[in-house]
Amino acid sequence: MHIDLPQKLYYSMGEIAKAFNVNQSLIRFWDKEFDILKPKKNAKGNRMFTPEDVKNLQLIYHLVKERGFTLEGAKIHLKEGQKKTLDKFEIIRKLETIKTQLINIKNEL
Repeated sequence: MHIDLPQKLYYSMGEIAKAFNVNQSLIRFWDKEFDILKPKKNAKGNRMFTPEDVKNLQLIYHLVKERGFTLEGAKIHLKEGQKKTLDKFEIIRKLETIKTQLINIKNEL
């Protein structure tokens, strides 16, 4: 999944939910369930996600929504082979970005 977010230090819950096309409650739920997510909270208690959190959310989304893992299965997968999983995911993400760019170039011709 390719998401379009501007380069920022922190993203709001609304921006994240819109980028992933999911409800904010799902993002909150994943935040509670997955230890790799560590959003900061402002004075009001609103979650502010870093670019690293966004990468982790993409990985969780990929495992749960695209590959059909259960939450427990995704947690185990992340714990057992986090480095390996992250490397594979980064490769897939870069290839999807290149594919999108190539399609845009083709459409402009």
